[in-house]
Amino acid sequence: MSTIHFIFTGGTIDSYYDVTKDTAVPYVHSVIPQYLASLKLYTPFRFSRICMKDSRDIGMNDRKKMLRAIEKSTCSKILLTHGTYTMPKTAQFLHQHLRRRDQTIILTGSMIPLMGFSPSDAGFSLGFALAKIQQLPPGVYVAMNGRAFTPGEVKKNIRKGRFES
Repeated sequence: MSTIHFIFTGGTIDSYYDVTKDTAVPYVHSVIPQYLASLKLYTPFRFSRICMKDSRDIGMNDRKKMLRAIEKSTCSKILLTHGTYTMPKTAQFLHQHLRRRDQTIILTGSMIPLMGFSPSDAGFSLGFALAKIQQLPPGVYVAMNGRAFTPGEVKKNIRKGRFES
């Protein structure tokens, strides 16, 4: 069974609601490893963190760090958690600049934080991405709202609160 390398960058999926700021704020450390451990999954995981930011604050240096981490990974399956605002932009960047072509890379996130909110789309997003990463051929994908998108087609429709092509 292939190890799946999770790379964390923050986003709503790994955030809590800060009432003093009236917004979701990323945790310093991801809560996803704890969540996955509670599920008793068979798949082995590896975890690393690039940053813990709102995706609107992710810049070119962060994307270059993501690219380097993916290229250096010994894993053929990479699951990158990312905020939804700029997820398509990061997917397009990775698709354009990735030299390796032997990895399946999926970006996923959520509109509602994983912890502290019910219902949340976060658990479903993680489960869907984990299922798709075992089925999709090498390439870069965005897995949101129960669908896998290619970087060239994916868009976030803020008005509808979901991703579409």
